[in-house]
Amino acid sequence: MPDILTMFFNSAREGFVSLPRRHRQGHKGTYGTILGIGGSRGMAGAVALAGRAALLSGAGLVRLAVPEAILETVAGYSPEPTTIPCSADEAGRFALDALEPLLEHAELGTALFLGPGLGRSDDLDRLVLQFLQKTSKPIVVDADALNALSESGMGSVGFPLRLPIILTPHAGEFARLRGEPTPAEDDGEARKAAALDFARRWGVLLVLKGHETIITDGEQLAVNRTGNPGMATGGSGDVLTGMIAGLVAQNFSSVFETLRLAAHLHGLAGDIAAERLGEISVTATAILDAIPGAFAAYTGQG
Repeated sequence: MPDILTMFFNSAREGFVSLPRRHRQGHKGTYGTILGIGGSRGMAGAVALAGRAALLSGAGLVRLAVPEAILETVAGYSPEPTTIPCSADEAGRFALDALEPLLEHAELGTALFLGPGLGRSDDLDRLVLQFLQKTSKPIVVDADALNALSESGMGSVGFPLRLPIILTPHAGEFARLRGEPTPAEDDGEARKAAALDFARRWGVLLVLKGHETIITDGEQLAVNRTGNPGMATGGSGDVLTGMIAGLVAQNFSSVFETLRLAAHLHGLAGDIAAERLGEISVTATAILDAIPGAFAAYTGQG
């Protein structure tokens, strides 16, 4: 990495939580177990990207629950996550009767993510709503799980729940969740006010993705400054979902500070990828490949 980027990354660490050193006697259970739920026929890559991002962010174990129709595809992407086959409908999406097994597997997790590549159906809308109402673990809700939540309505879930719920919408998904347009990117104050109000009203943590991603728990608010236009590519958000879950599972800081760090590191990885490839050629896989370099730079090891 060029010296100028190293200097930028090292200076950008200031004000963020420090990553703890790995324990010499640590084992995979020490660093958290992720249950990732997502995928459908034609969108297997989303959950696979998120699962690998969680591992690259330090999670000890990642288990991916996917419709049985795509299990071999997801398992073939990366050898490290284990896979859990779930009942599927004719279109290769989760069937509603997958709910109870998913809840049982969730009890073995430290943190969860739900949504990448999930697809849409009436049964999936019900599955997402009931899963959120019944699970007891910190969970990152993204992509089609957000759309299912929008369809059901935020009020139908019973927020605030007793567990940390982390919603990671882009502007369009946020508009559907709120039921009104998202303020424009160039109206930063209105955007921050909308995010803060939404998180406070529903008792959730919000990561509103965009040019300058906003992170808020309804009381505290931060704006992420890393990242570049090359990250506007399919799968980039799935990588962020996995990184958030992987860091939350390690439980080394408050959830809000962990979200700030995840967004920061995700942007750093995107900046490293853009430096290597140019912004035009950045892909989600390139961001994945740059995660180790982002962590190394952040901890002063790069």
